[in-house]
Amino acid sequence: MDVATALAGNWEFRVEHKGIRVYSSRIAGSSVLGFKGEAEFEVPFRKLVSLFHDFTSYRRWVHQLAEMEVLDSNNELEYVIRQVINTPWPMPKREMIVRTGLHASEAGAVALTMQGVPEYLPLRPNLHRVRETRGVWVFMPIEGGKVHITFVMHMNPGNDVPPALSNAALFEVPFYSLQKMRTLAQDTSYNPPWPSVVDDHFVIEDDHGTR
Repeated sequence: MDVATALAGNWEFRVEHKGIRVYSSRIAGSSVLGFKGEAEFEVPFRKLVSLFHDFTSYRRWVHQLAEMEVLDSNNELEYVIRQVINTPWPMPKREMIVRTGLHASEAGAVALTMQGVPEYLPLRPNLHRVRETRGVWVFMPIEGGKVHITFVMHMNPGNDVPPALSNAALFEVPFYSLQKMRTLAQDTSYNPPWPSVVDDHFVIEDDHGTR
């Protein structure tokens, strides 16, 4: 899912709560809806980029994250990440393997793209491997020292989860992830290290995005 596709599309407004707006959209070939979450954070732009590279803290903000590990990385700001997501009993936990990439986007924004690579590892008998995952995070600096966050994702959890159940829970992932991310990013005691590899590709400024 590229940035242009993610931000366009036929998005239907669903709900707004605590400054977080959630939208849904039908996805071609799938009965599971895609979602888009949007919010504005009063945090330094560079701190958000650092937060996304602070993999040890993902369980503090990713909704229902049970396990997290980096399987591979390179100097091109690409990572292969394995995540295990909690599910209601008696369904097995969902295991996602995702390739991510950080890119400079339009108007000083930064985009983190996500694409599922379900065949990257052998299957584990106690987990359900998610086959369809794609999405993007976009960080756009705006006036007043704020950052506009857009989180777009489509994930089909598997045939054992009825689409109606997945769609009914649509609100939870973007809302709780964005809410907990905002709390963590605005915590003055949380200072994730700056990923110096980013400097090899573009310059990120707190007030003006990228250049």
